[in-house]
Amino acid sequence: MRTPGRQRSTGRRLQAISRHHVTRGVRAAAKRGGRLGQDAAAKSADLARQMRRLDVPWARSAPARAVRAALLVFVLGPLIAYYVRARRRGHERFAQLTGPVVLVSNHSSHLDTPAILRALPAAWRRRTVVAAAADHFYQHRSVASGVSLLFNTVPVSRAGGGADALEHIQELVADGWNLLIYAEGTRSREGSVGRMHSGAALVAQRHQIPIVPVRVTGTHAAMPPGASWPHRVKGRLLSHRHQVEVAFGAPVAPRADETPAQLMARVSAFYATDADDPPAAGPPGACTGGGA
Repeated sequence: MRTPGRQRSTGRRLQAISRHHVTRGVRAAAKRGGRLGQDAAAKSADLARQMRRLDVPWARSAPARAVRAALLVFVLGPLIAYYVRARRRGHERFAQLTGPVVLVSNHSSHLDTPAILRALPAAWRRRTVVAAAADHFYQHRSVASGVSLLFNTVPVSRAGGGADALEHIQELVADGWNLLIYAEGTRSREGSVGRMHSGAALVAQRHQIPIVPVRVTGTHAAMPPGASWPHRVKGRLLSHRHQVEVAFGAPVAPRADETPAQLMARVSAFYATDADDPPAAGPPGACTGGGA
């Protein structure tokens, strides 16, 4: 039979052993957490270096901008106009805005980018870069150079990486460039709006600039994912053009007390409605190469 003193001694030893194991477990968890944090930081830094290597800076030079403007107005514009009849709505908002801004759009077709660029006022178009998937457009230097010249694209990783992986884009925004980004990360196969990632919110919050939501409709029917070229609508006798609309919503300014996900939730509300609040006075304008 154990004495009370021996029982108390045994209890203290068990408590000491328990505390020791708990302490070791906490230290091991902290060590694993530290390693995970270091691994994530290293991944972000590596992605940032990769994006810088893939970027085509000369596409933002004055001569390249002049060539791009001419191609959009005199070549790509008339070519697209054969397949779609485009109109824009809400572009009057830019008269009350001071750049830079982050333009967040839904994405369901390769026609989205030229449609949005042509709908922007000319002064805004000239200072807008387009985030393009590095794994799709930057695998070959010739393709990367072509899309960079034509649409002023910059590479972005779809593998995440957080704000550090967007450092090259952050620098462009700090230099006054607007950013057009497809927050879904890929084209919608059905034409519907999918879940939006928070990369755009990270940029907007860091620079304290507004997000302008953009809704594009009609491009999916004209050139869905998988199609290599747009097509017209077949008729009984003659074919006709698809109707495409680019609508710009009211700017969404970041708040000091919200997370990137909360900011994107406010932006996403624009796509949940049939139409945003009434645009500024004036009828919808045709998408032409000109503008303010």
